[in-house]
Amino acid sequence: MSGVKRITILGSTGSIGTQALDIVRESRGEYRVVGLSCMSNVELLAKQIQEFNPEFAAVGRLEDAQRLAIQFPKVHFFAGHNGIVKLAEETEDEILLNAVVGMAGLEPTYYALMAGKQVALANKETIVAGGALIMKTAAVKGKKILPVDSEHSAIFQCLQGGIQGLSRIILTASGGPFRGKTLEELRGVTVEQALAHPSWNMGRKITIDSATMMNKGFEVIEAKWLFDATPDMIDVVVHPQSIIHSMIEYRDSAVMAQMGVPDMRLPIAYAFSYPKRKAHDLERLDLAKLGTLTFEKPDMHTFLCLDLAYRALERGGTCCAELNGANEICVAAFLERKIRFTDIQNTLERIVEEYIPKKADSVEAIISADTMARKKAISLLKEL
Repeated sequence: MSGVKRITILGSTGSIGTQALDIVRESRGEYRVVGLSCMSNVELLAKQIQEFNPEFAAVGRLEDAQRLAIQFPKVHFFAGHNGIVKLAEETEDEILLNAVVGMAGLEPTYYALMAGKQVALANKETIVAGGALIMKTAAVKGKKILPVDSEHSAIFQCLQGGIQGLSRIILTASGGPFRGKTLEELRGVTVEQALAHPSWNMGRKITIDSATMMNKGFEVIEAKWLFDATPDMIDVVVHPQSIIHSMIEYRDSAVMAQMGVPDMRLPIAYAFSYPKRKAHDLERLDLAKLGTLTFEKPDMHTFLCLDLAYRALERGGTCCAELNGANEICVAAFLERKIRFTDIQNTLERIVEEYIPKKADSVEAIISADTMARKKAISLLKEL
């Protein structure tokens, strides 16, 4: 087993987690899964444990952990949110992939870094809500954050030649299912229409975020922290084909782009093998067959969420954490058909403009801001 990289995957039953395990399967023994976690999909987790034989696992409910412990007596189980944090802290691994959904990913990332671990990050809320704290902690511990989002992985890959002379980060956006729609047209959008993403197969929450362009707004916030960029250095361009995943521009006007077919296994594989590149059985890009790549400016008036991300960055402190927490409440309400599609961005604008941000200098401060924003969002939605 010499030279085998030990990996823990938080959120192993989700979209990113299952694709990460695809990479492990085809690696021919280069990776060893030592930890897996999920909140509720214990049937799939049991199948993963059977296949990958991890030393540790974590689930959301104690009763599920107790039942699985009987089925798999050689696996040490943790339960609840604190159990997932313990899994992130205590497993002996070379890399921890955090693919947990939502604010639940913040503490595992922070405490994994505090334990001196290398983190591959697919949980955007960690950086959106706690970017300053997380990046400071990583720097103190001498660790990199390996981004797994396709856009930030693209930027990370383009910057391997060095960050010196970086002038601009250009994030690409597919435009989602409503590119070109007017604000009036968006008011009547259904849940089914919003979930019909033209390029990517993702979870329900992130698919709605893509439709509102809040996902791209969060990526702007992430880029600011991950790459030590000021907001005015970060541009967004709509690229419907989703072939160029992002670009960087240097001071001499040279532009570097990372391209590939829309497949999250590529950035996952790069994070796992970093700093090396390993061969994988992924679809190859055929530019001649593709034919045309197009680009356009985003409509930040119609898709207000993108503009709100820039405003939250400008306000600083816990404002981004508040925006993130309130957005989770609004998206859940839309998916439950309690509010209109445009109520999401209208409510978030009130959160950003009315809240007075506090210092985001501890996990507790960030969680407190998140909780307060969620309560405020629930109150505002009741007024609709």
